[in-house]
Amino acid sequence: MNKIEHIGIAVKDLEAAGKTYETLLNTECYKTEKVESEGVETAFYQVGESKIELLGATRDDSPIAKFLEKKGEGIHHIAFGVEDIKAEMKRLKAEGYVLLNEKPKKGADNKLVAFLHPKSSNGVLVELCQEIKEEPDTLPEGDAVWDS
Repeated sequence: MNKIEHIGIAVKDLEAAGKTYETLLNTECYKTEKVESEGVETAFYQVGESKIELLGATRDDSPIAKFLEKKGEGIHHIAFGVEDIKAEMKRLKAEGYVLLNEKPKKGADNKLVAFLHPKSSNGVLVELCQEIKEEPDTLPEGDAVWDS
């Protein structure tokens, strides 16, 4: 793992939270994106070499909506940047970590992503991220894991 890529924060109102974080971080959102397969809209803020990703539900049955209902607003996950996501997934699985998806899938911000179950990482949902270097249409969508 080469850096903290971003910290994901689940919010009830993406627009209101965006204003809060723009003031807090003294920077504007550089990108918003909907991930339809996950029922989430994201907003990204650059903070040094890392980012803050705000996550808002786009439908009531989405994993983020379930997370917000169960736990409320707050830190949802921490994402680490990796050079080779498949190699990292294999390494971590061999070390006993539980993967929530067997193959990397398309995520927001032009990334391949995979998640580790919080039970195997001290209660923290961990996301692995790799910059997409191939045609995104050839990548799997995968199952929703945002609510773990």
